[in-house]
Amino acid sequence: MNGADARPRHAPQPPRIPRVLSIAGTDPTGGAGMQADLKAVAAHDGYGMGVVTALVAQNTHGVRSVHVPDVGFLREQLDAVSDDVTIDAVKIGMLGTAAVVRVVTEWLREHRPPVVVVDPVMVATSGDRLLDEDASQAMVALVGLADLVTPNRAELAVLAELAMLHGPDQRRDRPDQPDSPDRPDRSLRPDQTDSPEGQALVIARTWDVLVLAKGGHDAGDTAEDVLVGPAGVLRRFTAPRVRTTNTHGTGCSLSSAIATLAARDGDWELAIGTAKHWLTAALRGADALDVGTGNGPVDHGALVRAALPEPRWTDRWWDDVAGVLHETMACDFLTGMRAGTLDPEVFAAYLAQDVHYLRAYERHLALLGSWTTGAEAAFWQASAQGCADEARDLHHRRLAGSHAEDPVHPVCAGYLAHLQAAADSGSAGVLAAAVLPCFRVYAWVGTQIGTVGADHPFADWIGAYGDPAFADASAEATARVERLAAAATPAERGAMTRAFRTSTAWEAAFFRMPTAIADAVVTGCATPHAPDGP
Repeated sequence: MNGADARPRHAPQPPRIPRVLSIAGTDPTGGAGMQADLKAVAAHDGYGMGVVTALVAQNTHGVRSVHVPDVGFLREQLDAVSDDVTIDAVKIGMLGTAAVVRVVTEWLREHRPPVVVVDPVMVATSGDRLLDEDASQAMVALVGLADLVTPNRAELAVLAELAMLHGPDQRRDRPDQPDSPDRPDRSLRPDQTDSPEGQALVIARTWDVLVLAKGGHDAGDTAEDVLVGPAGVLRRFTAPRVRTTNTHGTGCSLSSAIATLAARDGDWELAIGTAKHWLTAALRGADALDVGTGNGPVDHGALVRAALPEPRWTDRWWDDVAGVLHETMACDFLTGMRAGTLDPEVFAAYLAQDVHYLRAYERHLALLGSWTTGAEAAFWQASAQGCADEARDLHHRRLAGSHAEDPVHPVCAGYLAHLQAAADSGSAGVLAAAVLPCFRVYAWVGTQIGTVGADHPFADWIGAYGDPAFADASAEATARVERLAAAATPAERGAMTRAFRTSTAWEAAFFRMPTAIADAVVTGCATPHAPDGP
């Protein structure tokens, strides 16, 4: 590795989705360790894999205990991955014991992945020591196989001390290789290792690696990370300091993000700059996660979430009922309506039930108007009046006094009972979601049937539901329900989802109902059985 060049070592043309292996310990709270690694990899569109080095009982307050599985099993995990999967980058985190460090070092020598990032997990944010003394000594060989090392301040000091003890003979290249303009005299005075940059430089020169000296725990309004190579400082990465105590797993997360980006981008500086920008956003979102009562985790999904469109609940509900909508348009009533071959008596039986429905539906819309204010209330009240006008004009003109004594059919009764249950919930959101399918399904049916000529036997009915004004009313109703869903609690939103789904199923049943009425008359069954459900 040429430190001045700052490119991942002999990296092949990277795949579109980097395959990144995390070799690390666990965190059952999900904020650090392998769990954080995999979240960071996924946040940067990588495919994450994990080999467990240690099972750690920890939470946002600190580490309680560590269990290190047999190192033979560790090697089996590593071999299982490398025997089957091409690895584009490796991020190494907590190792714990000297035996674990040696196994990982041996495996790295054999496989030499294109990108190796070592986050030398020696001291946790909470101050807990996570690497014993023997393991620290064993790290000497491992760091020599790394491309980038990302220590925190305490780990930087430990590594610098090891570097001073072992000297430059741990370099990957030949110890007797002469210095070049990119490899100046590597000797350091003791006073040069007193600063973080000096400590990073002695590490970089000793092992011929890049070192990211992180400044996340320094004071000041900015957080500066310094990338140091064997030739000196390569670049400074500065970001506004985020004032939060929720910094659990920042080191794990940053190093995994850098490994993923380096494998994809082919440039260390670009990878580090991008990862630091992402981590700043993750820190800004950390408090809102509300995970734990100690030093909580960062929000790994903050930037991804910000890039996604706002979820539209009503669109998701509509997609959820796609199968029901398909069945609705395929029913005999609507296919006959579209073709103009529907028996007028079947249509009249449908309209008679629709009158029963609209009278109750009008009351529910008016109730929504009474539960809301301003433009919201005006819309629902106007919609209620539209129901009254529809029942009076189109239906009564079509029925012309016939079917006036038709009783409420069990399907119509079931639909109305469902709407009443939504009203009885006392939730404007649930009731609005329950009445919405009457708008949306009818408007959608109008678009599916399309325009018909004036001589079509059902032109007035088709025209009413294909009317652009009704489509506008449906869109406005949807927008108002969308706002209610966005403001609802998850429990209420779930109830709204089920109310919408059930109403859509009742709409489908309502369109099948007139054919069932006609079949009942033909077979002599005067009182058709109510369905078990919509």
